Amino acid sequence: MSLYNRSETIEETAALVTRAGGRGIAVPVDHLESDQVQRLVERIDREQQRLDLLVNDIWGGELLFEWNKPVWEHSLERGLRLLRLAVDTHLITNHFAIPLLIKHPGGLVIEMTDGTADYNATHYRVSHFYHLAKASVLRMAWALAQELRPHRATAVALTPGWLRSEMMLEEYGVTEENWQDAIVREPHFIISESPHYVGRAVAALAADPAVERWNGHSLSSGQLAQVYGFTDVDGSQPDAWRYVIEVQDAGKVADATGYR
Repeated sequence: MSLYNRSETIEETAALVTRAGGRGIAVPVDHLESDQVQRLVERIDREQQRLDLLVNDIWGGELLFEWNKPVWEHSLERGLRLLRLAVDTHLITNHFAIPLLIKHPGGLVIEMTDGTADYNATHYRVSHFYHLAKASVLRMAWALAQELRPHRATAVALTPGWLRSEMMLEEYGVTEENWQDAIVREPHFIISESPHYVGRAVAALAADPAVERWNGHSLSSGQLAQVYGFTDVDGSQPDAWRYVIEVQDAGKVADATGYR
């Protein structure tokens, strides 16, 4: 059951993967429970005999952070829980999964986060715990890259831009089909992107025979779209983090011209 009390299921996600041409297999796992993660990796080894790509995208903190509250006013219990979900889950998964990944050269680990290394190094993310969580994953990818290099494997950090997740669409009262209606309420939503966009970034990295050139780098969906040539589902190439710096944070009127 989702802690968010949402209707989406992992079985539905697996079905979407299969419908897209892959083979989706839904396996319920609590990534804070080491024994469950270990069993998952053992099953992958038993059934597939290898692991070539690990997308470490475990999260679950949207209902825990408190915007614009300093660390001494923020709920300590909720903040520490957020960090466990954002950081411990990734560490536990890497601990058990990477030995299988490095059995064959060319493996790739993608640590999903929010914000590029450059942006997060100079911009406060409006919550002490949220900021620390996302910065930690960025540094995790960098450190992992140093450890993987001798094994001819690669680790990167990857961030989407303003993601039109189910929760975000619901927040604005729109769907993927009419998402632009939300611009009336939040003009800068014009730079948003569908989940397919960052998924295509993952696919492009996984298919790149020279992916080692990115080892240790902080990457974004918009940046990689320019390198690999993929687009979002509407044919555009939103470059959200450049837009955020040059338009949104600069206090300019919302206008995605030249940014998607």
